[in-house]
Amino acid sequence: MQLKTITTQPYTDQNPGTSGLRKKVKIFQKPGYLENFVQSIFDSLEDITGKTLVLGGDGRYFNRQAIQIIIKMAIANGFGELIIGQGGLLSTPAASHIIRKNKAYGGLVLSASHNPGGPDEDFGIKYNVSNGGPATEKYTDAFYKRSQSIDSYKILEMNDIDLDSLGSQNSNGVIINIIDPVTDYAELMASIFDFDLLKQTIGSGKITLLFDAMHAITGPYATRILVEMLGASSDSLINAIPLEDFGGHHPDPNLAHAKELAEIMFSAAAPTFGAASDGDGDRNMITGDNIFVTPSDSLAIMTANAHLIPAYAQGLSGVARSMPTSQAVDRVAAQLNIPCFETPTGWKFFGNLLDAGKITLCGEESFGTGSNHIREKDGLWAVLFWLNLIAVKQQSVEDIVHEHWRTFGRNIYCRHDYEAVDLTIANDLITHLRDLLPTLAGQSFGDYTVKYADEFSYEDSVDNSVSKNQGIRIGFDNGSRIVYRLSGTGTVGATLRIYLEKFEPDATKHNQDAQVALTELAELAERFCEVKKRTGRAGADIIT
Repeated sequence: MQLKTITTQPYTDQNPGTSGLRKKVKIFQKPGYLENFVQSIFDSLEDITGKTLVLGGDGRYFNRQAIQIIIKMAIANGFGELIIGQGGLLSTPAASHIIRKNKAYGGLVLSASHNPGGPDEDFGIKYNVSNGGPATEKYTDAFYKRSQSIDSYKILEMNDIDLDSLGSQNSNGVIINIIDPVTDYAELMASIFDFDLLKQTIGSGKITLLFDAMHAITGPYATRILVEMLGASSDSLINAIPLEDFGGHHPDPNLAHAKELAEIMFSAAAPTFGAASDGDGDRNMITGDNIFVTPSDSLAIMTANAHLIPAYAQGLSGVARSMPTSQAVDRVAAQLNIPCFETPTGWKFFGNLLDAGKITLCGEESFGTGSNHIREKDGLWAVLFWLNLIAVKQQSVEDIVHEHWRTFGRNIYCRHDYEAVDLTIANDLITHLRDLLPTLAGQSFGDYTVKYADEFSYEDSVDNSVSKNQGIRIGFDNGSRIVYRLSGTGTVGATLRIYLEKFEPDATKHNQDAQVALTELAELAERFCEVKKRTGRAGADIIT
């Protein structure tokens, strides 16, 4: 074994987005590209000598090769212990839990989340801090700054580590623990939910289910928990074997990409409950027999019923949602008389609120929900929450949703995604909207009178940090909203997300189709931003 210091030159494009650095695999395979970014992370951290680092990923293409490189760099940079998921696998929620359980210094999670995988597709890496949550902007800014001046990286010349054999090994004085990626997480879930009730309800046939792992990381987790621990039949799982290219599919749990699940759930053969998770296991889609539950409604319903779940029986300290997420949970929080925080998009913004005990549940409209059990969103946790809820209430998913709307009203909600928009066009569009904002307040457009028009800025109530330019909001007197935001999770061009929301208190109108109910708002959204006109597109790439 030989410690080497390799001379390198900076890459100019290593600025982490909302959840780490995501690029095409071929970019990460450029000489020194991965190494530069990893070294920039290590150089930006304080006092790592002898500390514990957790390492794992979602199993996408380049995962194993990247882990071997990072192992050699972590040893060279002085870490004292590495905890690695068997086969290099760890779901993002499991990684968060393992960091917290082992009081690790931090962890590197290799994933591009819900983005496609394969030799010509996406790869990603992010750093999670000691609380198990994603690095905040203080860290990511430091990583980027260091990446722009880096001139060398440290790596140990050594044989690759056996990632498939469980147990401990010693390499150059560093303890390397290869752990089962599922066991710790499964034990955590059993401590939160009523597994005895779930096993009884599933075993009796009162709950039938279908879970789509999308050939991604949650396959082994769902097999262990849903099948082996709770007694669901093996054919309750589809696409349960993780593949490097996710079977050629897009591992994004929505109605467009989880097509196989959706077709079954909206057919005469639909089971009681259907769900899907994404590439790294932190997102979820919830469906019932012929009904889709929007992530915004899901967060609100979970908040309203959390007292029925063992871990939350004593009540919630508060809730939080990302700014584009619908205001449905706000109405629940008001009735429960608990705080409701509105944060920018990005799970890292929930971390301070969770650590300070100000919130118990949190969620984003982008199919992510979570709680104070870890510091990431958690797909299987949300699935188990809904299963536990169905078992206690002995109602269908549809009945639970409609009961909620009758109690709180319905926030009719939709998101339009324009993907891979030319960056110049996207930036010009946002500039156009910014210039338009001061002219809108007080103006009426049909049934919609503008109450406010601004660009969202967030001041953290724990550390007083300020995050500006977090999305453009146009709110109306009747509680409706249009929100525009450029997403930071893509790898080509920019993704423009347009969010439409209309509050409907009248129960006789709760069952109307969201696209029909939001037609006028959609027309206003185009009138304001001109995305179709500017891009020449007929409509959004994905509507959810």
